[in-house]
Amino acid sequence: MKKSVLIVFLVLTQILFSQEKVNWDYSYNGKTGNIEIKAEIAEGWHLYSQYLSNQIGPVPTAIVFKENSSVKVIGKTEEPVPFKEYDENFEATLDFFKGNVLFKQKVEFEGIQILEGTLTFMVCNATMCLPPSDVTFKIELKPIN
Repeated sequence: MKKSVLIVFLVLTQILFSQEKVNWDYSYNGKTGNIEIKAEIAEGWHLYSQYLSNQIGPVPTAIVFKENSSVKVIGKTEEPVPFKEYDENFEATLDFFKGNVLFKQKVEFEGIQILEGTLTFMVCNATMCLPPSDVTFKIELKPIN
């Protein structure tokens, strides 16, 4: 029993620790019609692209929007061009972001809506990776008057 409690504690600590390495902000930009998901990544750490070009092992960032019949999600979530560098942790050249990154998702809706979703991400530094984390979010969508 004590061993199980210790394992749960260690897993929860790792998840909380990884969430401290990336601060997320979710908003709707009525001028562009885009949901904007901004990640502020702690110095020395990096966050992987949604579109990894290999199957080496890091978990790509994934943004999944909960089904909402009042909101139409259009196309794929856009991201800026990532850094393409050698990653010591996986001994491969990988696509990732440092510092800040802004993900954008085009949506259409009428009236005031709430769009929910889940974001999965993984962060690494030069010597270690933290386990993938899932965070849920809610974004209020308001049309421009």
